Amino acid sequence: MTTVRELHGTTVLVLPADGPPIAGEADALDLVAAASGSDAALVAVPVERFDERFFTLSTGVAGAVLQKLVQYRTRLAAVGDVAGHVERSSALRDLVRECNRGRDTWFVADLEELAGRLAR
Repeated sequence: MTTVRELHGTTVLVLPADGPPIAGEADALDLVAAASGSDAALVAVPVERFDERFFTLSTGVAGAVLQKLVQYRTRLAAVGDVAGHVERSSALRDLVRECNRGRDTWFVADLEELAGRLAR
């Protein structure tokens, strides 16, 4: 069930693990619309919701999704364990590291880690 939570002054739309996969720009636009409708500045998406192609950067899925969210000023937290994906791809490891240095997209283990980042 999708919920809206307030974490350290940020309204966060939290998606459930089950639901349609996020596999491209149209799905990113659905996230933007859902966030806007909830007055959320950030969408927390369980990593299980991302299409497997998201984690293979050469497919362009991650780039398309992330670009669309940034374009519409919707922050993203990918919530869950991406260690297996990162172990198989140095490009993905670099993307995760760079995203986690910024403010628009984060890869976090859980909502507790997300709350800690928002507290900074």
